[in-house]
Amino acid sequence: MPSAATAARELPEPPGLPAPLPEPTVADLRLEAVLGALSDPLRLRIVRKLLLEREEFDHPCGWLGLDRPKSSLTHHFKALREAGLIRQRQYGLERRSHVRVGDLDARFPGLLGLVADWTPDGP
Repeated sequence: MPSAATAARELPEPPGLPAPLPEPTVADLRLEAVLGALSDPLRLRIVRKLLLEREEFDHPCGWLGLDRPKSSLTHHFKALREAGLIRQRQYGLERRSHVRVGDLDARFPGLLGLVADWTPDGP
């Protein structure tokens, strides 16, 4: 697995992307909202996986391999997006996500390193 320093490298946006779904601006990112979203172990796991194991710019929910109902995952991804942790784009019926590395590093330096260094319990 890449180190936290490698994980913090933001991938460039490919050309022709759909517009992102509504999200807070960098100036509107609130630490309490970000930490509240990360307080759920599943959401913390989602952000960590998107941060450390990405090989492409963004990924569909199914890429994560989580054994949860779609409605539950939709709720968790929405919480992450509304807190400002991830950016989501709609591709037809599929939403793809990636971590807002540059925005989060600018607003909360070191936070993503802590997420990357976190060791999940269990599967």
